Amino acid sequence: MNWREFFTKSKKRQYATLPASSSLSTHKAARSESDTVPDGLMEKCKKCGAILYKKELAQNLYVCPKCGYHFPMSAPERFRLTLDGGVYFEYDMDLVSTDPLSFPTYREKLEQTMENVGMTEAVLTGEGTIKGYPVVMAVMDSRFIMGSMGSVVGEKIARAIENARIKHYPLIIFSASGGARMQEGILSLMQMAKTSAALARFEASGGLFISVMTHPTTGGVSASFAMLGDYLFAEPGALIGFAGRRIIEQTIREALPEDFQTAEFLLRHGQLDRVVSRKEMRDVLGRLISIHQQRGWAHGDGAKL
Repeated sequence: MNWREFFTKSKKRQYATLPASSSLSTHKAARSESDTVPDGLMEKCKKCGAILYKKELAQNLYVCPKCGYHFPMSAPERFRLTLDGGVYFEYDMDLVSTDPLSFPTYREKLEQTMENVGMTEAVLTGEGTIKGYPVVMAVMDSRFIMGSMGSVVGEKIARAIENARIKHYPLIIFSASGGARMQEGILSLMQMAKTSAALARFEASGGLFISVMTHPTTGGVSASFAMLGDYLFAEPGALIGFAGRRIIEQTIREALPEDFQTAEFLLRHGQLDRVVSRKEMRDVLGRLISIHQQRGWAHGDGAKL
């Protein structure tokens, strides 16, 4: 072979054999199916980042087994886990918010939230028993427009307080709210006075009110009924306060402590009676009610947990 043939003679090429397009598509589909995690199967902890099975999380009362972070809990779930056998009689199921101020898109937001959450308002009220003792209970749900307090929320809570007064039952309120509902303006703010007045009548009758603050309890709710309990409890890590951290820092022109407005911060500064984990809550409530029933104390004088 001369030098010209070396450069001009065609060379034998080798080719890799690829699978047929149908086989390749099938292979990709199978791999995709094996790699996909079904929606709603896992939950990531917002505190430690652990990936948790939702089923196991529910069995652990929605508390992260790695770091103890308390996930938000729906109002119906809270009722079922707190009351004996998860059995309760619901109050005022027919009360539904309207749009009294014709606030833009408010009616549509209400309808959409009702459909998504499966509740008609941001609070569930009713009665049941804890350790055999009858109680009236109200539980706020932050999934419903951040648990904001509008006219219906205030009315349902006021009626629950009145039922507890008439029946001489202990009253337990679990708070979880971003504050007053801006779409209802002054009607929303009026609920602070309404619920506080109802509690004043309840207190005058000798009723026992246990307030449990969960994450978050802020704004008009923290400035009214949430802080008026004979006993003030909170779940670990709950955000509790009136104005937001940024607003306070801009007003006083000082940096606030890292754990400012947390349940633990409030406990250290004497604003709470106890921080109670979710696993202990039912037992603590039952024990406290038992003490008051046995000794006939009207309020929290002398009860030791």
